[in-house]
Amino acid sequence: MNTHTVKAHLETSEVPRKRHFLNPGWFLVSPSVALLLLWMIVPLGMTLYFSLIRYNLLNPGENEFVGLDNFTFFVTDSGFLPGAMNTLLLVGSVLLISVVFGVLISALLEASEFFGRGIVRVLLISPFFIMPTVGALIFKNLIFHPVSGILAALWKVFGAQPIDWLAHYPLLSIIIIVSWQWLPFAILILMTAMQSLDQEQKEAARLDGAGPIAIFWHLTLPHLARPIAVVIMIETIFLLSVFAEIFTTTNGGPGFESTNLAYLIYNQALVQFDVGMASAGGLIAVVIANIAAIILVRMIGKNLTDKQ
Repeated sequence: MNTHTVKAHLETSEVPRKRHFLNPGWFLVSPSVALLLLWMIVPLGMTLYFSLIRYNLLNPGENEFVGLDNFTFFVTDSGFLPGAMNTLLLVGSVLLISVVFGVLISALLEASEFFGRGIVRVLLISPFFIMPTVGALIFKNLIFHPVSGILAALWKVFGAQPIDWLAHYPLLSIIIIVSWQWLPFAILILMTAMQSLDQEQKEAARLDGAGPIAIFWHLTLPHLARPIAVVIMIETIFLLSVFAEIFTTTNGGPGFESTNLAYLIYNQALVQFDVGMASAGGLIAVVIANIAAIILVRMIGKNLTDKQ
């Protein structure tokens, strides 16, 4: 290939690039893309700046550069390890409850025909549309309250002493509240996926003598592999930032028993007024969330590839 041929080839390859940038769609989309980048980069840049200085709202004039000291202080803080463990327990427990009960409830609703099934579906999904603060207040004042709560009344009926759930079992109470809010999301996704299951395969399996358990294990569960992966990914991202339920019910206590990373960052920023350390904690939480998201996205991508 001579020099003229190479030059002609390069010129022809640059034509699609020029057309791409001259496309009117590029100019129409660019303002929204620039605004989105600005919306993300400016807060992230300010958080990074505050994480590298000693900045306390009680003494805003002191802006001494401290490097990575804020990150070190946050990681070595007495509440970091309990907060990290509680975050893992909260996310893992809610995911387990959502996936297991979501699959079982969706399978039961799809397998049986009964009067009012549409109403039951709406009632099962409705808790997802209730604001987290409202849901937490319902559990705090109407269900978990040791004097006037529903559980206290049931305990008294059986002659038992009512339990103050939020004081004695704070993390378990938070897990129950958050699971009640996110289980409907799993039911919605999985119930929708159940409707796309090939009924001819189920009928063929029944004719071959397969029972309900065998059909569920060999047909239903493999069909729900992708929706379950999607539920796990989406719920994990949101569960890492659970805050309203903890703030409304236990305030992270007693001690650090129900404190997660999100509430620990809030405590550093708006209770102790240490914006520098809170910013460092926020960046650590962002890194953890992104690591979790990358792992889950790769798991889903591998799942989809294997299915194909």
